[in-house]
Parts: sequence; structure tokens; C-alpha cells
Amino acid sequence: MREIFEQVPLSEIVDEDSTSLIADGDWIESKDQDPNGDVRLIQLADVGDGIFKNVSRRYLTKEKAAKLNCTYLKKGDLLIARMPDPIGRCAIFPDINQSAVTAVDVCIVRPGANVVRQWLMQAINMPQVRYRMNALAGGGTRQRISTSELKALKLPRPSLAEQRKTAAILRTWDEALEKLNALRAAKAQRMDGMAQLLLAPSRAIGTDIPPSNWSLSNFGELFEERQDRNSGLTVDDVVTVGKYAIRKQSEHFTRSVASKDLSNYWTISPGDFVYDPMSAYYGAIGRYLGASDGIVSPAYRVIRLNDDHDPDFIAALLKAHHIRFLLEARSSQGNKEGKRRLLQRDEFESIEFKLPSKEVQSEIAHKLSVFQTDLDLADAEIKALTDQKRGLMQKLLTGEWRVDVSDDEEAAA
Repeated sequence: MREIFEQVPLSEIVDEDSTSLIADGDWIESKDQDPNGDVRLIQLADVGDGIFKNVSRRYLTKEKAAKLNCTYLKKGDLLIARMPDPIGRCAIFPDINQSAVTAVDVCIVRPGANVVRQWLMQAINMPQVRYRMNALAGGGTRQRISTSELKALKLPRPSLAEQRKTAAILRTWDEALEKLNALRAAKAQRMDGMAQLLLAPSRAIGTDIPPSNWSLSNFGELFEERQDRNSGLTVDDVVTVGKYAIRKQSEHFTRSVASKDLSNYWTISPGDFVYDPMSAYYGAIGRYLGASDGIVSPAYRVIRLNDDHDPDFIAALLKAHHIRFLLEARSSQGNKEGKRRLLQRDEFESIEFKLPSKEVQSEIAHKLSVFQTDLDLADAEIKALTDQKRGLMQKLLTGEWRVDVSDDEEAAA
């Protein structure tokens, strides 16, 4: 059996060339951005798992960048997220035809000539490496791995020829995943379009909606608030309320973010609905589908649907574009940044829409479930391929499995 690769610090892997660099983001916070600037500020949102998302639109002036002595990005630089979620995700910076610098939570790694960028990105994405990064970042609400800790992070170091061949093998898996994700996105868009079509008559306003026998209603008529305290401490399974994701906290966080005293938490049962009054405007609302009772923060509101309505239909209605618009419109801005908005109980309950009979609700919900099943199958296929790639990465990147490299390939490297 061939020897497993030597483990060396990241600083040794990249510091083989005079152009190599490991540097912090330039301690630029979001508040430092200037809408009139012409230097792009690359942020955490731009750094995906293996892909540069190019989604944020923050800028600095050249004068501000010069004053801060910013490091300008080059095509091929590796961007590493120093904060969740998750810490350590990295992407290769492409040519965006624009001067760019990084914000405080994005680290720049500029490999030298003796390092294959695609290989290094894959090595940093290994599960055990990401686990070490999370451990180094520690706890607290502002988890962050330091540049010095990144420099000391140990990674395997194969020959340049093996890096190239390994990167090429893993790239084929990435291309397959990219195609599957694109197909999944198309299916999600199709389902969203069908949902909007089927739920269109529920709009309480609008002259372009044909007459129907759907009757006017509101959330106050549909739901009754449930306020059962966990005073007996009979439940300790904390449920978190995210953007259309109502799930156990253990599935969402690597550590507990719940209060030590759980006696004042609300009990929530499978089938109950719940929303975060401060975040309902962007989707922190939905139905809990856990297998057993859980508890939620006392800041949330647990609501129970009456028996006259189909829960699957109502869950879909909460995601409809016009309902999302009303949830946002009824939420009052709580601070100047607009990151938290309060949806008062009476504002939520007074939101109006039209509803069909329960039988029609169930028929619509069934039609949407067909699209959801197709989406779930796509998710399962993506997960299976991702798990297979993760296993292959473990074997190839650690040297447990070695790629065959010819003498000519070694010489060319």
C-alpha cells in the first residue's frame, strides 16, 4: 500500500512562490460600503461551497480602499469564509471585470505556481478539515476563524501531477452535481409557478381574477393561538424557525442556541404552525412536521389550524407571493437597517384572502404534492451523489487511494 500524504500547514502549501498570499479581509464592515463606489466589496454571501455566487452588491470608493490599504483580488484567488454558515466554505474568484476587495469575514488565499487551485479548494472542503475549522472558531454568536489559525491548518500535500489528476477527477463529479442542481432549480421554479397559478384565486384584491365561489377569510379565522408552557420540563427538543424551515435545532446548528431555562418555552406538536413575529416577513413561518412534540422560543407564536381547512393547502398558501407580500407589508420596521421587522398579532390575524371549500383545498394540495415529490426525488439524488463525492474526496485527498501518474505527467508538472 502506498504511503498516505504528509500533512503540512496551509502556509507551507501556498508559500512556495513569491506571489503567494494568505490575508484577512481588510476589516471592512457592511456599514463601510458606499453605493457610489466603484470597487466591489466581496462578502460572505458571495462565497458558496465551491462556487463564487456573485450576489452581493456592495461597493467602496477607490479613496476608501486606498486609505485602508486594501488587498485587491486577482483572478484565481481562493476566497475562504471565516464565519458560518458554514465556516470554511471556499470558492475561486473569477474574472468579474471589476476591481474588488474582500470584507472582514472573507480570507484571501493566493496559491503559488506549485499548487493547483481546484485541488486546494477540494482539500479545504474535506469534512475533517471543515470540522477542524469549526472547532478552531469556538463558540459564541460571532464564530470566526483567524488568519493565523488558517495558516496553521494542516492539509495533505501530494505532488503537483497528482493534484492535477485528482482535481480533474473530482471536477467531473462537480459538473454532474452542477447539472443536477440546475435541474432541481428548474423543477422548483416550475412548482412555484404552478403554486401561484393554483393559489391565484385566493388573492382578496385584483381585477384580473375571475369570479369564483371562494369566500373571503383571514388568518384570525383560520388559526387559534396555542400557549402551552413547558413548565414541567417534559420536552427538551428545541425547534428553530427559519426561512420556510421549521426543524429541530440540532439539525440547524452545531451547538445549542437555546436558553438554559426551558420552562417558559412554548410546546409545539406535529402539525402545529408557528412563526417568528420579527422574521415572518421573509419567511420564518410554516408548519412543524417533526415526529414528536418539541418546544420553541417564547418569542415565537404557535398557532393551531382549525379542522375546517386542509393543512397542506394552508402551508402552501403561506408561501404564495401575495401572502408573502402582505406579511412584509404588515410588518413594521424595528430599526434603521431594516433587518428585523415586527409582525403584530392583530396585523397577522387581519390579513385577508379568499378560500375554497376544504374539498377543493385538498385537491389543490394533492396536485402540488406531485411536484413536491418530484422535487424531493431530485434532492435525494443530489444528496446521494454528494455523499459519494465526499467519500471519494476522503480517499483521494488523503492519499488512501492514489491516482496513477505517468513519468511524463510528473515531468510536465
